[in-house]
Amino acid sequence: MVPFDQVIGTGNGVLEDFQLKKVYGSAFAPWSRAISKPVAGTVTVAVAGVEQTAGTDYVVNTTSGLVTFLAGHIPPAAASITAGFEFDVPVRFDTDKLEVNVTGFHHGAIPNIPVIEVRL
Repeated sequence: MVPFDQVIGTGNGVLEDFQLKKVYGSAFAPWSRAISKPVAGTVTVAVAGVEQTAGTDYVVNTTSGLVTFLAGHIPPAAASITAGFEFDVPVRFDTDKLEVNVTGFHHGAIPNIPVIEVRL
Protein backbone atom coordinates (compact mmCIF):
# COMPACT_ATOMS: atom_id res chain seq x y z
CA MET A 1 0.00 0.00 0.00
CA VAL A 2 1.09 3.55 -0.69
CA PRO A 3 0.87 5.79 2.40
CA PHE A 4 -0.32 8.82 0.42
CA ASP A 5 -3.76 7.65 -0.78
CA GLN A 6 -6.05 9.29 1.80
CA VAL A 7 -5.64 12.35 4.01
CA ILE A 8 -6.73 11.33 7.52
CA GLY A 9 -5.87 14.51 9.39
CA THR A 10 -3.52 17.35 10.19
CA GLY A 11 -1.16 17.30 13.15
CA ASN A 12 -1.23 19.90 15.91
CA GLY A 13 1.72 18.68 17.97
CA VAL A 14 -0.58 17.18 20.64
CA LEU A 15 -3.18 14.97 18.92
CA GLU A 16 -2.06 11.34 18.75
CA ASP A 17 -5.18 9.56 17.43
CA PHE A 18 -6.45 9.77 13.84
CA GLN A 19 -9.38 7.84 12.37
CA LEU A 20 -8.81 6.12 9.04
CA LYS A 21 -11.19 7.49 6.44
CA LYS A 22 -11.85 7.24 2.74
CA VAL A 23 -13.04 10.20 0.70
CA TYR A 24 -15.36 9.57 -2.25
CA GLY A 25 -16.56 11.92 -4.96
CA SER A 26 -15.04 14.90 -6.68
CA ALA A 27 -13.49 18.04 -5.27
CA PHE A 28 -16.87 19.74 -5.77
CA ALA A 29 -18.93 17.43 -3.52
CA PRO A 30 -16.70 14.98 -1.62
CA TRP A 31 -18.01 12.84 1.20
CA SER A 32 -16.00 10.97 3.79
CA ARG A 33 -16.48 7.51 5.27
CA ALA A 34 -14.85 6.41 8.54
CA ILE A 35 -13.04 3.10 8.06
CA SER A 36 -13.47 0.75 11.01
CA LYS A 37 -12.20 -2.57 9.65
CA PRO A 38 -8.81 -2.10 7.96
CA VAL A 39 -7.18 -5.34 6.85
CA ALA A 40 -4.33 -6.20 9.23
CA GLY A 41 -0.90 -5.56 7.74
CA THR A 42 -2.12 -3.29 4.93
CA VAL A 43 -2.13 0.10 6.67
CA THR A 44 0.76 2.42 5.80
CA VAL A 45 1.00 5.95 7.20
CA ALA A 46 2.98 9.06 6.29
CA VAL A 47 3.47 12.35 8.13
CA ALA A 48 4.31 15.37 5.97
CA GLY A 49 5.11 12.99 3.10
CA VAL A 50 7.52 10.81 5.10
CA GLU A 51 6.48 7.18 5.53
CA GLN A 52 6.29 6.10 9.17
CA THR A 53 7.12 2.68 10.65
CA ALA A 54 4.28 0.58 12.07
CA GLY A 55 4.94 -0.51 15.64
CA THR A 56 7.67 2.11 16.11
CA ASP A 57 5.97 5.36 15.10
CA TYR A 58 2.31 4.30 15.25
CA VAL A 59 -0.08 1.41 15.89
CA VAL A 60 -3.40 0.63 14.19
CA ASN A 61 -6.51 -0.78 15.87
CA THR A 62 -7.93 -3.15 13.23
CA THR A 63 -11.33 -3.18 14.95
CA SER A 64 -11.88 0.58 15.14
CA GLY A 65 -9.57 1.89 12.39
CA LEU A 66 -7.88 4.26 14.82
CA VAL A 67 -4.22 5.15 14.11
CA THR A 68 -2.38 6.06 17.32
CA PHE A 69 1.02 7.71 17.16
CA LEU A 70 3.39 6.60 19.90
CA ALA A 71 5.21 8.88 22.34
CA GLY A 72 7.96 10.82 20.61
CA HIS A 73 6.30 10.39 17.20
CA ILE A 74 3.23 12.64 17.51
CA PRO A 75 2.76 14.62 14.27
CA PRO A 76 3.86 18.27 14.50
CA ALA A 77 1.57 21.24 13.89
CA ALA A 78 0.33 21.62 10.30
CA ALA A 79 1.78 18.23 9.20
CA SER A 80 -0.53 16.34 6.84
CA ILE A 81 -1.22 12.74 7.94
CA THR A 82 -1.96 10.39 5.05
CA ALA A 83 -2.60 6.66 4.84
CA GLY A 84 -3.02 3.83 2.39
CA PHE A 85 -4.94 0.69 3.35
CA GLU A 86 -7.30 -2.07 2.38
CA PHE A 87 -10.53 -2.46 4.34
CA ASP A 88 -13.44 -4.83 4.78
CA VAL A 89 -17.09 -3.85 4.72
CA PRO A 90 -19.29 -6.10 6.90
CA VAL A 91 -22.46 -7.17 5.07
CA ARG A 92 -25.35 -9.56 5.50
CA PHE A 93 -27.59 -11.28 2.98
CA ASP A 94 -30.70 -9.28 2.08
CA THR A 95 -32.93 -12.31 1.45
CA ASP A 96 -33.48 -15.75 2.90
CA LYS A 97 -33.24 -17.47 -0.48
CA LEU A 98 -30.67 -17.52 -3.23
CA GLU A 99 -31.75 -17.99 -6.84
CA VAL A 100 -29.51 -20.29 -8.85
CA ASN A 101 -29.68 -20.61 -12.63
CA VAL A 102 -28.40 -23.97 -13.84
CA THR A 103 -27.64 -23.07 -17.45
CA GLY A 104 -25.58 -26.11 -18.28
CA PHE A 105 -24.96 -29.61 -17.07
CA HIS A 106 -21.46 -28.87 -15.68
CA HIS A 107 -21.94 -25.37 -14.37
CA GLY A 108 -24.46 -22.94 -12.99
CA ALA A 109 -24.77 -19.24 -12.29
CA ILE A 110 -25.96 -17.09 -9.43
CA PRO A 111 -27.14 -13.95 -11.24
CA ASN A 112 -27.69 -11.82 -8.15
CA ILE A 113 -26.55 -12.00 -4.52
CA PRO A 114 -28.25 -9.14 -2.68
CA VAL A 115 -26.36 -7.91 0.40
CA ILE A 116 -26.80 -5.01 2.82
CA GLU A 117 -23.98 -3.24 4.63
CA VAL A 118 -23.98 -3.76 8.40
CA ARG A 119 -23.21 -0.47 10.15
CA LEU A 120 -20.94 -0.85 13.13
